[in-house]
Amino acid sequence: MAKLVKGIIAAMVTSMNDDESLNMEEIEHQVDRQIAAGVDGVFCLGTNGEAYILSEEEKLRIIETVVKAADGRVPVYAGTGMPGTADTIRLSKKAKELGADVLSVISPYFAAISQDEIYAHYAELAAAVDLPIVMYNMPARTGNNIAPDTVARLSKVDGIVGVKDSSGNFDNMKQYIELTDPETFSVLSGNDALILWNLLAGGAGGITAVANIYPEVMVSIYRYFQQGDLEAAKKAQDSIRPIRNCFKFGNPNTVTKTAARIAGNPVGPCRRPFCSLSDAAVAKIRETVAADHARGMK
Repeated sequence: MAKLVKGIIAAMVTSMNDDESLNMEEIEHQVDRQIAAGVDGVFCLGTNGEAYILSEEEKLRIIETVVKAADGRVPVYAGTGMPGTADTIRLSKKAKELGADVLSVISPYFAAISQDEIYAHYAELAAAVDLPIVMYNMPARTGNNIAPDTVARLSKVDGIVGVKDSSGNFDNMKQYIELTDPETFSVLSGNDALILWNLLAGGAGGITAVANIYPEVMVSIYRYFQQGDLEAAKKAQDSIRPIRNCFKFGNPNTVTKTAARIAGNPVGPCRRPFCSLSDAAVAKIRETVAADHARGMK
């Protein structure tokens, strides 16, 4: 199962209409766009997918739509993490029924949690749901970090096949790699700036937000690495720095959607209240995308 979890997985935004309702047609189109660019998987209902502000009914509609649009061409990752274990299991079972291939499960959030409680949460989920599970570590949003030793323990649990690290702490991700077996467990970078460094350290790839803007560039990082062309891989990795520097202007999800729209993809707004950028920020994003397009990025 770990062999399934590798490469460049697009952390897809959830396309919406101007009234913040789901734009199912555009969701389907964006799945096709990502697959045409060569991604190794599509991931719905992550942070960039605004899972935190979607109803359960909407989540199930999105999973169903993405699974049908992918049509078996690439694995579909579905974000099913909830604060509680019982709710995570329930949503994960529904995702399986709808045809998801891999579960991406963010750590429990809001309340403080011990490492033993994190272990028990994931172990119980793995025992209850027969789908490969990729843990999702994002302490800046959850308030809880999955420690390297905990990842090492969980990597030995049947059904838990990987972890996405969005901590931005390279040493944390490197310890994940060092303490697990790459033959049975995949470590993915959730920070787009660290994908090549993840691969060089023995990791398996990345789950990427920038793929919503430049999917071909993100895919090329992995492809060049596989081909042994590290200079080209580094050039591709470095090329996304200007757009990533725009994340400082506000909610990164809003920046990603704004840049994707400016790049020609009608993915709509983020849901209120997480939707506002200053005019100066939008102007800078527009300037950055124009410069990137001029360099041939897509």
